[in-house]
Amino acid sequence: MDTLHECETAPPERLRERRLELLRTQLTRVYEAGGHYRRQWDELGWHPAELKSLDDLAALPCTDKTAYQRSLDATPPYGEFLAVPREDVARVHFSSGTTGRPAPVCWTRADLDRWAALYARAAYSQGVRPGDVYQCLFGFAWFVGGLGGTLGYTELGAAVIPGGSGDTERQIDTIFRYGTTAVGGTPSFLLHLAARARELGTPLSESGVRHVMVGGEPGGAVAATRALIEREWGARCFDGYGCLEFQPIAWECAAQAGGHLAEDFVHAEVLDPATREPVPDGEPGVLVLTHLDKQACPLVRWWTGDVVVLDRTPCECGRTHARLAGGVRGRADDMLVVRGVNVFPSAVENVVRRTVGDLAEFRVVLDPALADPATGYPTALRLQVEAAEAGELPARLAAALRAELQVRAVVDLVEPGVLPRTTHKARRVVRASESEREGSHRVP
Repeated sequence: MDTLHECETAPPERLRERRLELLRTQLTRVYEAGGHYRRQWDELGWHPAELKSLDDLAALPCTDKTAYQRSLDATPPYGEFLAVPREDVARVHFSSGTTGRPAPVCWTRADLDRWAALYARAAYSQGVRPGDVYQCLFGFAWFVGGLGGTLGYTELGAAVIPGGSGDTERQIDTIFRYGTTAVGGTPSFLLHLAARARELGTPLSESGVRHVMVGGEPGGAVAATRALIEREWGARCFDGYGCLEFQPIAWECAAQAGGHLAEDFVHAEVLDPATREPVPDGEPGVLVLTHLDKQACPLVRWWTGDVVVLDRTPCECGRTHARLAGGVRGRADDMLVVRGVNVFPSAVENVVRRTVGDLAEFRVVLDPALADPATGYPTALRLQVEAAEAGELPARLAAALRAELQVRAVVDLVEPGVLPRTTHKARRVVRASESEREGSHRVP
């Protein structure tokens, strides 16, 4: 790969025509495969031949994780969404299982090749080239991200070190010893590595790393967190977005102006979470995706639960695919309503990072004492933030949160190192009972 992929710069109208062509073929194949969608569409009296425009897709209901799990129960172990013979399955990845039994998602050999090519396009758009040394810091045990990064950067022609998300000191030594120039991982793990490297007297800003792609959390699209990663690593930080069912979905180019959707791989809709009607470009809504060429486990109108804002204005890089302005704003079910104000943990993170100005951990605690007794909605946020000394920090942070997010906040400072660290996905919102069980120690 040494040039832009042709489809990345195609005129928007041509892209739209191509998506319709791919979608007609895909929906016909899905229908002929039988299973969940054939039964659902027959009950609706709908056939893929009725698809005359991309807007006609709205006639179909959204698919969510509950429906997917039901299909697994009905036809174990792979469920009714599997659209190829089992002997054609080349890879099986699983959900985390944090909200139930881990759910499998399958790939064919062609699906894996497509996955690698998309990941390689992402890396190329961010400046990675053959000859770079990529150290993959995403997890490999059950998590989908590690193998995706390894596949993609290998496809691009980089030398790949599949490090995983453990062995902190060995990772740091490897970065310096083997001349790593690009890394990928969750913001949490990358900041954890940076903090430890600083303690060891080997700041990562003095390494050869110049390209950082993050994913798995909203941190890469949080301005203050991005700035913190770039300062600690001495490298440019790019946001990448994917999920188990769709890998990858969008990635930032060198302009760092929101992730470009892979519009030759997915058809994207942005819907109002309450009405499920389309929202205008520039307005927040839940991202709904349809595969355009996935063979195994193809999904139609998949309800991601992720809140995004679609931006179709031209990008300075020359790519014409729509972008997710500001990345993923948060999960629709993670949004907090504080006296009528919608607040995402990622927005809180941005204020905390910029105000505290270091690598300290923080989290939002759902405290019943700060909830409206009638509705149960919080009337204020309670934050736990690590700091060595109290001083004016609690008042300053509370004032910043009120000024920028229009919500009242109660800030509790806790001793550094008290809050849990993670090498996977940071958990930013906990209930007060969980916080008490962990025994956080307040700063006097």
